[in-house]
This record gives sequence, C-alpha cells and structure tokens, in this order.
Amino acid sequence: MDLRKVLVANRGEIAVRVIRACRELGISTVAVYSEADRESLHVQMADHALCIGPPAPLESYLNIEAIVDAAKKSAAQAIHPGYGFLSENTSFAKRCEEEDLVFIGPTSNALALVGDKVASRVTMSKAGIPIIPGMKSKGTDPALFAAEAKKIGYPVLIKASAGGGGKGMVVINSPRELKEAVEASMRVAGGAFGDESVYLEKYLPAPRHVEFQVLADTHGNAVHLFERECSIQRRHQKVVEETPSVALDDRLRTKMGATAVEAIKAAGYTNAGTVEFLLDDDGRFYFLEVNARLQVEHPITELTTGVDLVRQQIAVARGEKLSFSQKDVRRSGHAIECRIYAEDPAKGFMPSSGRVAFLREPGGPGVRHDCGIYSGCQVPVHYDPILSKVIVWGEDREAARKRMLSALSETVILGIQTSIGFLQDVIAHAEFIAGNTHTDFIDKYMMPWKEEADKELLQVILTAAAVDAQGKAGQPGRSSSSSVRQVTPWQTGGGWRVGGQ
Repeated sequence: MDLRKVLVANRGEIAVRVIRACRELGISTVAVYSEADRESLHVQMADHALCIGPPAPLESYLNIEAIVDAAKKSAAQAIHPGYGFLSENTSFAKRCEEEDLVFIGPTSNALALVGDKVASRVTMSKAGIPIIPGMKSKGTDPALFAAEAKKIGYPVLIKASAGGGGKGMVVINSPRELKEAVEASMRVAGGAFGDESVYLEKYLPAPRHVEFQVLADTHGNAVHLFERECSIQRRHQKVVEETPSVALDDRLRTKMGATAVEAIKAAGYTNAGTVEFLLDDDGRFYFLEVNARLQVEHPITELTTGVDLVRQQIAVARGEKLSFSQKDVRRSGHAIECRIYAEDPAKGFMPSSGRVAFLREPGGPGVRHDCGIYSGCQVPVHYDPILSKVIVWGEDREAARKRMLSALSETVILGIQTSIGFLQDVIAHAEFIAGNTHTDFIDKYMMPWKEEADKELLQVILTAAAVDAQGKAGQPGRSSSSSVRQVTPWQTGGGWRVGGQ
C-alpha cells in the first residue's frame, strides 16, 4: 500500500516526532490542532494544518468526528494517533476502518483485546500468562469494587481501563477511601480518554516496572526489541527510563521477552506495542498491561537497537513484512531518557503554564532531544505537561548517566517551571547510581524536594533577561520557528556573573 499523506492525530513532541519520520519517507503530513495550539511547533512543521475545535480535549483531540472529518477534508490516507488521547480507543480505530482510513496501529479487534486494560487481563489469563490479582471486568458500582478489594486485600489500585500514563490511578489503603477514589478515577479517565470505565487490581508497593517493546506485522511475524526499565515514577507516571534493566540477567530477559511475544500473538496484535510487567525482587514477574501504541520512552530502544520504531509502524501499516527476525535483533550500549515536564517538583509537581521565554537544547555525541516547544511558544493548561525528552546513549550505564547529567545541564527552558533540576538530582542520586530503582524511588529518596537557592535566583535573572529580549525582538509569528532569530539571555543579561570569578 502506498501511503502519500498521513494525518497526525496528536500534539506536542510526539506529533513532531511522527511528522519528521514521515518527512524522511517522503510522506506529506497533516497536523490537527485545538484553538489553544494554533502556534504550536507541530502545526508549523506539518505540510497542512486544520483546527479541530476548542482547547478542551473532549472537543478537539478526543473528538473522533472532528478528526475523521479533518482526514477527509485533507485527503489523508492514514492516521497516526501518537500516544495518549485516542491512540488506544477501539471505537476510533474501528471508525478509521469503516472510513477506509489506515489506522497506524493495531486493528480494532486487537485493540478490543489489549487496548482496553481489563480485556487484556482476560486475554492474558486465558493464555496462561501470570497477571496481577484483580478484576476481570469493568464497573461503576462501589459495592463491586468493595467486594473485590476485600477478596484480594488492601492496598488496591484503581486504574482507567481505556488508557495509561498514570491518569486515573488511585491507591486505596482502606475501605473508607474506596467510593471517593473510584469516583475521582472515573472523572479523570473520562476527561483524558473519553471513557470513564475503571477497574481494580492488587497494589504492589515497590516493584520494578519493566516493559518489552514488541513489533508484529500482518504476516504472522513478531519480535521483541528487548526491555526498558521505567521504575522512576511520580504519581504512577514515568519520568526516567533506561535500557537495559540492571535487574535482568540473560535467563530472565529471555523468559520475559518470550512471554511478551506470546502475549501479543495471543491477541492477534499487529504494529508496535509494549508488554508491561511488574517484577519483584525474587525475579517473579506479572503481566501488567499492553500499551497498544508507541510509547513515550521509545527513543531509548531506538538508540540501543538502531531500529526506527515510527518508520516500522508505517511499514507495517503499508502491509510490509518485518525486515528482520528475532535472531537479527542486537542491542549495543546503554540509553537513558528523562522526560521534561512543565511542572514544579518543589510544589508537588504542580503543572506550570505560560510562554517559554527562551529554550536552549542540549547537543553533542550520543544526545537526542525530542521536543515540542520553541522560544516564544505558549504552553497551555489543558494537556499533559510534557515539553520534551532528553535521551542519551553511552557505552555502558555509567557513561550514559554522566552524559545525561551533562545534557540536562545544557538544557535551558525559561519562563515556566520545569522538572530539569529535579531530574538532575535523580540521576545524581547514590541509589540511582547503584541501580536501586523501584517504583517508590521518588517518594522514598526525593521528596520533599527543593531547588538550590542559587539556581532559583539564576532562573529569575535569566527569565527576566529573556523576557526583555523577547519584547525588544517582537513575538514570533506563525512561520517556522527556525526563521525566528533567537537572542539568548547569556547575550542580554548585562553584567551578571554567577560564581566567584
């Protein structure tokens, strides 16, 4: 199948990533955007752009009718959903099939089995794959959840059935917390994924979170591209990922990888996906869920295997066979990713919004920066606060860790609060250096967290200088951000000096 035009049904850094991959393949791209994203980077980079509604996700990026209509108007042949929003929505995939639009992801039938987290638990249980104790059906009746919680024992975890990213997850430690937690989780799930359905499973307090990247074509071929460890999380959302995991030896890696491939074959899954596991200290692992889409952390797999996952997604959607088998997959070195969020770690990770006064991106050998912002852009309040991802490769874990510290120190985002300083402290922490990375790492070692006073002062000074320079230079327009002359705070900060010189 010849795909000549792809609509990217997403925003931010993942939309930029997909647009770049399409450009390399000679495929024309269509961006969709809400009214709040009119000047966003993905809009500027695409060949065509269409507004699909007001800022609220339910009226724009979760609006199936608006996105399908945009695809028809632009004569797009395919839709890439990115991650989040409608990427794991069975109804959306089905609608694309009905409209003769290629959905760059699994079929709607496969999504019905694994994109829905409860359905995937049932599928894996039938296939004999160990799952975490919990519900195998969705519900809204608090009595149903109370009965299940009593059976498996507290603490338990309420989760959204239709999506991931930590949205809608609530830990419940006692029966009196249950009703309120279920209702809160349903509200979040409905706003994030357009589906309020939730379910309950046993909460494991401090496991490791290990996932396997999988690829499957429409000809019966399936492979895994090794694991990623994603145990550094806040509010059940990943913030630092790495590969390989220090917790896996060759025997366990082989066993988990084979189980991951078995899991996607059981569901008749095609395209790129991730099979996620929780791993205890005794080497026992439990199926967590299938993320039936591209993951935020996919770049670390790309850096260590040399496989471009977005290009592979497009190839599978075209009907092509995988160009390699499991025995051909090789991995080299170590890679780490840090997600940079617009949030204040010193204030409970409170989201931050506003205009980016200045952006300086990191560079150098083995450094990659997947970014959805630019100097002068507006960061809205309506969406997930991820701004960019710093990804590094090194010959071994320590080389990658040191390179990440260097890359984070080079990364400057002024005008809004970000998590850069917090990430530096995570990567520099003795327990991270030792590889003691479990899902309670941040709560156990990093909280409460406060940025050093001199760094705070420097941020204020440089932000003021950047805003002043931006005002003198004028605001960037709708043209490509690369055409805007960027004046750095280092050039406009007057006689300020930091340090003892």
